[in-house]
Amino acid sequence: MVFSSMIFIWVFLPIVFILDKAAWKSRRIQNLLLLAAGLLFYAWGQPDYLWLLLVSILINFFLGLALCGRTGTASGRLLLAAGVLANLGILGYYKYFNFFVNTINKALGGEVLAMREIALPLGISFFTFQALTYLVDLYRGKCAVQKNILHMALYFAFFPKLTQGPIERYRDFSHQLEDREQSLEKTGAGIRRFIYGLAKKVLIADTLGGCVDRIYGLEMGNVSAALIWIAVLFYSLQLYYDFSGYSDMAVGLGNMFGFDLTENFHYPYMASSITDFWRRWHMSLTAWFREYLYFPLGGSRKGAFCTCRNIFIVYMATGLWHGASWDFICWGMFHGLFQILERMGLGKMLERTKAIKYVYTLLVVGVGWLFFRVGNMGLSVQYLGRMFLPWKYSYSGYAVQELVPNQAFFACLCAILGCGPVQKAAEGLAVRFPALSGWKGSAGELAWCMFLLCGSIVMMVSSTYSAFLYMNF
Repeated sequence: MVFSSMIFIWVFLPIVFILDKAAWKSRRIQNLLLLAAGLLFYAWGQPDYLWLLLVSILINFFLGLALCGRTGTASGRLLLAAGVLANLGILGYYKYFNFFVNTINKALGGEVLAMREIALPLGISFFTFQALTYLVDLYRGKCAVQKNILHMALYFAFFPKLTQGPIERYRDFSHQLEDREQSLEKTGAGIRRFIYGLAKKVLIADTLGGCVDRIYGLEMGNVSAALIWIAVLFYSLQLYYDFSGYSDMAVGLGNMFGFDLTENFHYPYMASSITDFWRRWHMSLTAWFREYLYFPLGGSRKGAFCTCRNIFIVYMATGLWHGASWDFICWGMFHGLFQILERMGLGKMLERTKAIKYVYTLLVVGVGWLFFRVGNMGLSVQYLGRMFLPWKYSYSGYAVQELVPNQAFFACLCAILGCGPVQKAAEGLAVRFPALSGWKGSAGELAWCMFLLCGSIVMMVSSTYSAFLYMNF
């Protein structure tokens, strides 16, 4: 079950929402209801792995009890190490076993180890990282131990963030289990945020995604420079609107049930450097790696060489987190390399420019997304040749209009404007014309949301199902 499916919008969500509001006088009943909803939501998509989620909850709950009061002790360090190994072991087996076996076999020149058929459990990268935040913060004394196993289970299985995040730190989420604000205003804001996220996914991401698939599905000889530039642009926008759309829906759902979830995006395509881009893109993941990997490695406290090494390690890990493939690792290293270059002086040079820094950032990010989407280094290099040597690759057996309909170009225009330019212009207009600041929650916004919801429903009915891209990670 996904947020952009009919069964979620018309059956699951209304039932859970109505039951939650009916039990508003009892926080315990509300939490039990949300836990049951989360487990049903997970089991609907992958019932074979519901047991794995439950085992992860139990392991971390009892490890947390054992860690309580052992901050700074040898036994505490041993228990923390056991918890980290247990969580990473589960993630490593289900997500990376075949990757490591394949790497070893290639290195040794034969089939030394046998591959296994292992399906990737939904959300395992997300709930594993959340489990690690609980254990590490508990050991550091940054949060209190959770003695109620149902509360621990809800932290893991709260359905708005279960399969694709955002990655919530336990210390930020725990107090909301008992004390959270539920009001008409917050519920209304959550519904509006959910609709905006749904429109991002259905009206923009899915429209652009169909064109991307058609272009990358062509034989290489038919891919002209114009087509690959369109594919790179469309995929960059598709990925952003798909994932930020999901994140908006998750935050909106959280608000509808009284929770405040972490924001995941802040107009990343308005970034002025790659370093700035990662302050704005998938912010909960960036914050996780900064706090639980970059700082423990030494951060930027031990000189330039160690800082560059730590950045490189963090972005190799970021690439590996996204997928069990050397292509993803190289993508992460690609981003790490440019961050190192920016620290070594490129960043100061870019700061002196006006437009060049934005063009540079978009170009580097777009090339990175090419490797990310294609997943094959050899093919990616061929596509790059077509991008940057356009005079050599002008032929295609297909006209652009055959692969990219007018509605896709319109969706692209809306997507570009919605990446930050419109919002920035609106902020400026609100300062000059204070009356415009009352848009949020107004009758005009309500009508706009109803229009987006109806358009999204029509698209969902008339098109084929399209899963969220980050469900693969």
